[in-house]
Amino acid sequence: MERLKTAIIGSGPAGYTAAIYAARADLQPVVFTGMEPGGQLTTTTEVDNFPGYPEGVDGPSMMVHLQQQAERFGTEVRIAYIEKVDFAMDKGSLHTLHIQGGEQVQAETVIISTGATAKYLGLPSEQRLRGGGVSACAVCDGFFYKGQDVAIVGGGDTAAEEATYLANICNKVTMLVRKGEMRASKAMQHRVNKAENIDLRYYSEVEEVIGESVVEGLRIKNNQTGDVEEIGITGLFIAIGHKPNTDIFKGQLEMDDAGYLITETKSTHTNRPGVFASGDVQDKEYRQAVTAAGTGCMAALDAERYLQSLT
Repeated sequence: MERLKTAIIGSGPAGYTAAIYAARADLQPVVFTGMEPGGQLTTTTEVDNFPGYPEGVDGPSMMVHLQQQAERFGTEVRIAYIEKVDFAMDKGSLHTLHIQGGEQVQAETVIISTGATAKYLGLPSEQRLRGGGVSACAVCDGFFYKGQDVAIVGGGDTAAEEATYLANICNKVTMLVRKGEMRASKAMQHRVNKAENIDLRYYSEVEEVIGESVVEGLRIKNNQTGDVEEIGITGLFIAIGHKPNTDIFKGQLEMDDAGYLITETKSTHTNRPGVFASGDVQDKEYRQAVTAAGTGCMAALDAERYLQSLT
């Protein structure tokens, strides 16, 4: 069976940054891209908040740049999906990764960068306009709608936080909550209610996102009265949660109730020796490309120090 020094599962900003640092430390990393090479940023049209791009960059191009930089230092990138893992319990033991198709490899260290997937409403019109005005990250994309009318869907803390963020830069924010109350904390609800340009609507659901290539409006239904209304907007932000891509690690790695991997304080160490987690798979607070990259760096340094401790 092939033996690797460092295997990296996932190919977003965290995975490729880990690969850059691991390759420079002569850990001979192999990146397994997963089903979505490049991660969530490959579905983002413009990235304006990643350092080093003064004119901005589109998400797919940025991921190509990160991959090329990792490969420049000797990283091997494999278009493959890890469908099962067997993580060793003992320090110094090898971890086994099962690749879709039947192949297996063993690794001295594993860096998990499988990310998290934003939850969407599942409407065909919504999916068609992702990248054309439909976004799951107000902090990432809100700037592009400065001074415009937008809408946000969700009733939890994240939705409330993003609604108040948008209210500071947009002309009007229509906040759609499916139930008759918000799930957000009282403090966050107060912030929403204090914002004069947030139009908070309960019992409201999106029936259709209007627009051919870009968002032009919304068709909204009141799920109590059945009334349907259309409003004009240019941006729609979905804030109904994320699902960390951690199913294959269940039963082996410690997770919180939402499925995010738990790492030791100020490190990327998981509960299994030689297994590290970086990026959105262990971060439900920030979920930014730059913070994911930062933890990717940390994971590579942690892996290097772990291997050094074995000698």
